[in-house]
Order: sequence, then structure tokens, then C-alpha cells
Amino acid sequence: MSKPSVLVVEDEPLIADDIAGILEKNGYTVVDIVDEAPDALASIDKHNPDIALLDVNIEGDADGIDLAGKLNIPFVFLTSYYDQQTLDRAKKTNPSGYIVKPFNESDLIANVEIALSRVQKTTKEARTPEKLFLRNGQEIVSVMSSDIVYVEAFDNYANVYTEKDKFIISHTLKSVEEKLLPFGFMRIHRSYLINFDHIDSISEGYVFLRGHKVLLGKSYRKEFLKMLSML
Repeated sequence: MSKPSVLVVEDEPLIADDIAGILEKNGYTVVDIVDEAPDALASIDKHNPDIALLDVNIEGDADGIDLAGKLNIPFVFLTSYYDQQTLDRAKKTNPSGYIVKPFNESDLIANVEIALSRVQKTTKEARTPEKLFLRNGQEIVSVMSSDIVYVEAFDNYANVYTEKDKFIISHTLKSVEEKLLPFGFMRIHRSYLINFDHIDSISEGYVFLRGHKVLLGKSYRKEFLKMLSML
């Protein structure tokens, strides 16, 4: 079985080639090498890699940490920056790893392997449902994680849907995802997080869950289909 695919985001050509060479030597497929955020996002939409390696100091207005906040795939920082301010910014994006240059082959491959194994473990081994509390106006309401059907991004807020109710909470979808991922939830679109157990059917680019219809994003389709046990 072939190794997962990797996107390399690095603005120094020699280093980028070195990274790609190490990855390919170890059986990985390097789908693309880019040096700025817009190209990285376009490449993800086109190639749907399994993981990205991000330099912090890249070309363009957005650096690697800014880019990380927009990604829907696991990512590892690989950079010469390790000052406290940079580390504090990086930690907020919840990276799967942080490698300081200069690096060696074993460090690079070990971090990629660990990052991918964490994602697989998190998505496949959901925790027992727990009672969560949502603020609904002046009231705080309890909802079991298993009763949540899906969550929708709404600017800097999120809409939480159960079969019968809808709650608007003051959290971004990314922060909600971090809390719900251990309970069997997964992102299937830039704006949607779904409860895998509530899937009824999939058709024409949509996922149907308990009477709700949610769009399946192209860049999420490959990872989503991997989770399905097909007969």
C-alpha cells in the first residue's frame, strides 16, 4: 500500500527539494511544492493531500501560521523560527507537529508518521457521548454530544443542529471541531462538521443526516470516503 500524499509549503527551493526527496525516498507522494498561501489552498482543493508541511516564513501577505488556520488537513510546521511569540501563535492553530530547522531525515519522517496516526486514531475511536452545555440566549441548555446532527459555520459563530432544535453559539467552527472530534464528528466542508453516526445517505455531493442536507466539499471527499465501510 502506498504512503499518504504530502503538500510542501516552503519558499526556499533547495530546502523544498530536500524535503521532497526525503519524503519520496520513504514512499510518500509529494503532490505539490508551493511557496505562498493562495497557491497552497488551491493545491489542496486540486490534489487533496493527506498532510501538509508548512514553513512559517513563506511568500505573500499571509505566513505559514496564517495559512494553518485555514487548512482542513493535518499539518506540521517545519521552520527555523522557535521564539516564544512564534510558538504561541503556532500553538493556537493546533498543529500535529513542530520541527525546527535544521532537521534530519528521521525527525521529518517520524513527525509525519505520528501526525497521521493521531488523525486516524481520533477519527476512528470516538469517545462515549457526553453531556455538553450550550448557551441559548439567557439560558444554558444541556445537549448530549450524540444528539448533535451537525454544526454549521456562521461568521465567528456556529449553528448547532439537533434533529429538532438549532442553537447559535459564539464559537468558530474550528474551536467547535476540536471539542467534538473525539465524539465521532468530522469536517466534510469548510463550513460543516457532521456527526458520522447520523448519516442516512450520500448522493450527488450531499450528505443526508436525520432530515438535514449538508454539502460535501470536494477537498474533503477523499478523506470522508475513507471512513465509509463499503459492502
